[in-house]
Amino acid sequence: MPQKSNTNIEEEVKELIEGEKEDEVTKLNRLLATVLNYLSDDEVEEIDIESLLDNTEGLREWWDEYRENNRKEIEEEIIKSLGNLSWEELEGIRDKIKELEK
Repeated sequence: MPQKSNTNIEEEVKELIEGEKEDEVTKLNRLLATVLNYLSDDEVEEIDIESLLDNTEGLREWWDEYRENNRKEIEEEIIKSLGNLSWEELEGIRDKIKELEK
């Protein structure tokens, strides 16, 4: 049985990656279209994010993944801002953290 050359394997991997990227772009386009349709609906008087997340296939999963991926960025922002807080504000944050740890 002949073995595939490295070039053929690399080409197949590239094709798979490109196909996955196209699938991801298609999925994101669908999510964006659904959200924009909801936002532009004149009959919607109050925007209900939870309803949108619950009723749009894959949106909640995407949103959760997006938030988790940005967790480090948020943590860094919080750390940088701590130096600007008063002693009382820092104590308040510490108390909230202690309550969460209980």
